[in-house]
Amino acid sequence: MQAAPDTVVSLSWHLTDAQNEPIAEHEDGTDFYVGGADLLPAISQDLMGKQVGDSGQLQIEPHDAFGDYEPDLLRLEERKLFPDVLEPGMQFEHLPAGCAPGAPGALYTVTDIADDKVVLDGNHPLAGMALRVHYTILEVREPDPDEREAQSAHLDDVDSGMFFAGMPRNVNRP
Repeated sequence: MQAAPDTVVSLSWHLTDAQNEPIAEHEDGTDFYVGGADLLPAISQDLMGKQVGDSGQLQIEPHDAFGDYEPDLLRLEERKLFPDVLEPGMQFEHLPAGCAPGAPGALYTVTDIADDKVVLDGNHPLAGMALRVHYTILEVREPDPDEREAQSAHLDDVDSGMFFAGMPRNVNRP
């Protein structure tokens, strides 16, 4: 069976930056729904027509991955506007009331906390980066009914930090 839209592929994969510095990898196989939201379009396109045992490698420029880094998505807000329990890495889909009105819609990540200020970044963690993906197809199969309905493979067994799709993108991007 060949990889095509509306199939599920299991991939062994390595993700690096343009200088080949490792970002993430998964040797045991991760399931992705081809043609849905699980993969960046460039990866889905590269998979087309390939089958078990085939490999691929591609470089994906920022505009085809998670976008260019947008400085206007970096925010400095008053600490008092946030919940008492606040740690770097926490994410907010909507900024709390009182934060800069008109802030672009994004999933904001707390990157730093000072005495009275909070630094938030609405960029995807890989925004502005060219990425290199190396993969091998371990399995190609029909999706089960739940996967077909969701147009997504079940990624519950994978560490959080999937860079192809599981990592949140900016809310205002497709």
